[in-house]
Amino acid sequence: MNEDKLFELLFYCLPAAITAIVVYGIFSKFSQNEDNKRRFSLLRQNRQDALPLKLQAYERMTLFLERIDPAKILIRVAPISDKKEDYANYVAAQIEQEFEHNLTQQIYMSDECWGVVSTAKNATVQLLRRYASQPEVTDADNLRESVIKDSFDNPSPSTAALAFIRNEVRSLI
Repeated sequence: MNEDKLFELLFYCLPAAITAIVVYGIFSKFSQNEDNKRRFSLLRQNRQDALPLKLQAYERMTLFLERIDPAKILIRVAPISDKKEDYANYVAAQIEQEFEHNLTQQIYMSDECWGVVSTAKNATVQLLRRYASQPEVTDADNLRESVIKDSFDNPSPSTAALAFIRNEVRSLI
């Protein structure tokens, strides 16, 4: 009789145990699904919050590239002396200063885009120094004229970087 009671108790407990396991599984899946929804919602919110910052960084770097365009910067920055080397170094220092002012924008940009911007900056400085080292360029005003004339015939280093930024912004939006 003791065995009968034991089987009867087991007979009642077995469905309860199975039900408890099924309920635990369903609750576990539900809880996991809710956590995933919360994570997705937070990720989406973070992306929405970060998008304006990213776009602002791209805007600032676009402005930087426009400002360091050789023709534009040479018109904006007047020579400090008649020496072409002094003027080239002065303009290069202006470009470096503006670049340093925008260094924090790299946080919001892709590594590839930041590399393109840095390359454009370096190419612009090299272009100025290359013209300053030419013997036919005699003084600062002649350096300005030569670089500005060259900019009409050849695209500036900033042009390719600006195109890259435009493409990257299109992919963000």
